Amino acid sequence: MNHIEITEEKLNLEKITALVTAPSCGAVSVFMGTTRDNFENKHVVKLEYEAYIPMAKKKMVEVCDQIRAQWQVEHIAIVHRLGVVPVTESSIIIAISSPHRKESLMAVSYAIDTLKATVPIWKKEIYDDHSSDWKANKECAWAAPNKQS
Repeated sequence: MNHIEITEEKLNLEKITALVTAPSCGAVSVFMGTTRDNFENKHVVKLEYEAYIPMAKKKMVEVCDQIRAQWQVEHIAIVHRLGVVPVTESSIIIAISSPHRKESLMAVSYAIDTLKATVPIWKKEIYDDHSSDWKANKECAWAAPNKQS
């Protein structure tokens, strides 16, 4: 089972891990991305996320399909928050269950890296001086510099 969600609600770790917990699985691995209070010597007060939701969900399903092609996993939950995400709160939670820990750990790592590289979700950092900056993930396919031959 895949659970894909994009929401403006505060994320609940316990509810999301409950979605993937299964009697046949000895492992639930979780990645929780939170807003930190600093970036390159600037004081961050919050993040704001936007997305093209239909395409983002489609790409999140593709990430689930890629995980299932590589590892034996039971359930996958990927929940991303949009809108304002204050410092210390989660913008994304990925939870994956599997019979053994190695598969779920590898799958969670793959999920966050691939999601950041392929899913059209954009982040703006808001600083304490009221300035802001849209951030491109370094992993993004569309953020890579053009290479001229």
